[in-house]
Amino acid sequence: MKLKDIADALGLSDTQIRKWKNQDKWDYQLKGNVTIPKSNVTKRRPGAPKGNKNAVGNSGGAAPKGNSNAVTHGFFRRIFPDDEETHAIIGEIGVKSPLDILWENIVIQYTAIARAQKIMFVRNQQDETRVLKKQKRQLDSEKVGKGENQRVETFETYVEEEWEIQHAWDKHAIFLQAQSRAMATLQGLIKRYEEMLVTALATEEQRLRIEKLKLEIGKLQSGDDDQQSEVIVRRWSQ
Repeated sequence: MKLKDIADALGLSDTQIRKWKNQDKWDYQLKGNVTIPKSNVTKRRPGAPKGNKNAVGNSGGAAPKGNSNAVTHGFFRRIFPDDEETHAIIGEIGVKSPLDILWENIVIQYTAIARAQKIMFVRNQQDETRVLKKQKRQLDSEKVGKGENQRVETFETYVEEEWEIQHAWDKHAIFLQAQSRAMATLQGLIKRYEEMLVTALATEEQRLRIEKLKLEIGKLQSGDDDQQSEVIVRRWSQ
């Protein structure tokens, strides 16, 4: 450690530290590990040196508002935005059980699948979609009028467009592939949820809602949303 660092730590001048070093033979003591009976090193009380203002505005010794000392490894602050909305989300995650977090992921995935039924619906074989991919246009200008009334008019002389045509069979095939992947992901989440129901201390609500969702998925896969179905509820004993 440098003498300047020692001086800063003790709240003293560099000159005083150098004086002590010479008087007490610090170099000799460090090399030979000899105890010097008389030393000028003053015993200091615990705490910051007199006149130190590090604690100004920190009433009661508590960390200032917004202090991130307690944030584990600063993980969330390094990755997520430092705003109230993000803090609220992180706070909600902290009080939720893994089972509830998994359930919310199941609901999000199922909602996306259900919305896709409407967005990607193909009416018939003539259901064709045209998407403009690229467009080029050339502008030209000419003078119009005479004298003070003369002006320059700009007009379009050349246009090139590139369209992507999505036929009904293409759109339907893409939809089936996307739905298959999404359903596989959803089924994996449901399987994991049911496994956690057995090992975790689950509530009756957590157990019953998965049964209802599985019924809805069955209706979605069969395409029969209007047909009434009998709900069979299994109950687990604690």
